[in-house]
Amino acid sequence: MSDAAVSDSGDEPVRLRRLLPEPGEVSSEEATSGLRLGELAPPGRPYLVLNMVSSLDGRATLAGRTAGLGGRADRELFHGLRTQADAVMAGAGTVRKERYGRMVRDPERRGRRRREGLGEDPLACVVSGSLAGLADTPLFEAPEQRVAILTATDDELPPTAAPVEYVRARGAGGAPGRVDLRAALARLREEWRVRSILCEGGPTVNADLLAAGLVDELFLSLAPTLLAGEEPLTIVDGPALPEPVELEPVSALEHTGELFLRLRVRHPT
Repeated sequence: MSDAAVSDSGDEPVRLRRLLPEPGEVSSEEATSGLRLGELAPPGRPYLVLNMVSSLDGRATLAGRTAGLGGRADRELFHGLRTQADAVMAGAGTVRKERYGRMVRDPERRGRRRREGLGEDPLACVVSGSLAGLADTPLFEAPEQRVAILTATDDELPPTAAPVEYVRARGAGGAPGRVDLRAALARLREEWRVRSILCEGGPTVNADLLAAGLVDELFLSLAPTLLAGEEPLTIVDGPALPEPVELEPVSALEHTGELFLRLRVRHPT
């Protein structure tokens, strides 16, 4: 599911055809309400779900961004999922390319968060090894938006309108530019009381999270589109995972040819 960077619509929510777990029809709001992700948190870290969009041939972007891949239903589900987690996380490259701003701009959706027992604004978590280019994104221009930067550097951004804190966690051996995501998530749980995270990529962050065994669910929008192209960017980008990650379906929705899948990771017992 993609951030189309459009203004929130006042229209009635889209109705989607439910294929799993039982046939029926639901609105986009019904599909993204009452998920109670924080109640699923394992000991020592937040419950983490990925939210991604892909063409049928595996492309994760169109003209360098996700916005062109999804339709209105995809956008509504994308923004709806932001009402369900304590924090929304993305890599620095995604924050820059997609021009992230305040995570929940619409007052009605902030009201939905309150009704779910969450704060009006999720904590924005940005994974950045070096902080390069971050200060120029709209996210840091919103004074209402708390930001936690998960980083491997001791540097800091210049003063911004948004309140910014740092979660410093270097990779193994203090590797430059590598963030120890397991350590960072443990600190978010302990120090920020974050019990659930919605991660919106990008593909490199996804790969690191999967390799570390930190992903619990995947929300995947499949656009009825073929794009082709050399060396396409997929939703997981990087070295082969240590072991294949197996998932099981939780739900499947459809709207005008787009498929919206919720899948749960089968963690080793």
